[in-house]
Amino acid sequence: MAEEIVDVLNTHESHAELIQYIVITVVNEQYGIDIKYIDNIVRMQSITRVPKVQPFFKGVINLRGEVVPVMSIRKKMGLGEDEITNKSRIIILKYESNASIGIVVDEVKHVVTISSDNIERVSHDSKLDAKSFISGVGKVEEGLISILDLATVIDEEKSISES
Repeated sequence: MAEEIVDVLNTHESHAELIQYIVITVVNEQYGIDIKYIDNIVRMQSITRVPKVQPFFKGVINLRGEVVPVMSIRKKMGLGEDEITNKSRIIILKYESNASIGIVVDEVKHVVTISSDNIERVSHDSKLDAKSFISGVGKVEEGLISILDLATVIDEEKSISES
């Protein structure tokens, strides 16, 4: 009997993928970033400005001898200027290509594991550009976490212009 229950549980779990996300905050909203794309999380440090780049690029940092571009996720999403505090962090992402990119976030909270069954995909509406940075919404005990669509976040062409 116990073996049958284990088999049923294993069969059920095989349909739903468990994914770990780092939960971050940006302007008091919680977002999740798939942990497989995170290379490093570093404290805020001096960022060297680079001339003639998109307004959401803050500049570059030197991370163990590697020059890493850093962008403001707040500016990219049209949420205003960064407010740097002692909780602010730069998350170093490795996405598809081997190149790293850093994003400035207000705070790194914790890691959650969400079953793919508990993630509602978001349909994109061209009138609601801010939603295009979100691929879905994950349901966890603490509430809802917006899952960042890193392809859109990292895309240099897409940003919401502030008026």
